[in-house]
Amino acid sequence: MNTRSGSDGAWPAGVGAARTVALGEIDAGREATPALTRYDGSEPVWSHAVPPYLMKNYWWAYVHPRAVRFWERQWLINLILFGNFVKLRDAALSELGASLGGRTLEVACVYGDFSVKLAERIAPGASLDVVDVLPIQLRNLRRKLPDGAPVTLHLGDSTALGFADTTFDQVIVFFLLHEQPAGVREQTLKEAVRVVRPGGKLVIVDYHRPSRWHPLHLVLLKPILRVLEPFSPDLWTHEISEWLPAGIAAKAMRKQTFFGGLYQKLAVTL
Repeated sequence: MNTRSGSDGAWPAGVGAARTVALGEIDAGREATPALTRYDGSEPVWSHAVPPYLMKNYWWAYVHPRAVRFWERQWLINLILFGNFVKLRDAALSELGASLGGRTLEVACVYGDFSVKLAERIAPGASLDVVDVLPIQLRNLRRKLPDGAPVTLHLGDSTALGFADTTFDQVIVFFLLHEQPAGVREQTLKEAVRVVRPGGKLVIVDYHRPSRWHPLHLVLLKPILRVLEPFSPDLWTHEISEWLPAGIAAKAMRKQTFFGGLYQKLAVTL
């Protein structure tokens, strides 16, 4: 992996030239994406393998070391979610179950204690794998996890997970899809479905179109989300199920909304 030094004031070359990935560029971009590797803490925080859309639109939230230090405050994440972080976290965890056997996959790191609480539910002899494309996010999660936690961290892309088919008993995608262009989002879900075993479960938590009476309806859609979260309005106009693989053999699919419809949990049993 080609990387640069990660000092606080340094930026990787070419940031200003970053651009959003178009639908037809996903496969081409994957050629430059390294294979899934186990994260051991040695990777520099900067990486040229970071997807261009992520660097362009979310450097301020996930990529720069100062951003990680700023946003890694659970009260702040709860504030952004209008006081719903714990409710949404617990809804996702409850959907998975109190004691998780076999193998569990979390696609992308999460600010706050979501991953820590998830790791606490891993049963003896079972395991949790977490994949993220940013070394700095994996380093941040590693710092939060207690010693001896049954968790393995992997540096990799959600659009090319690198695990064998039907590897996992359950997969969780928590507030990731709204940060991805439609084509990337579709490939992420294709990969998530691919690695779930028959009878396993995929749980997704993300934004949803709020009801018409919701006071944040217009305030969020135009002046905030379209500026800071440019891909998130897709989840107001489409169902997540529309991005699932065509012909998916789901045994059950259940959606629940929260906070006047602004957030959703989709549970898919395969």
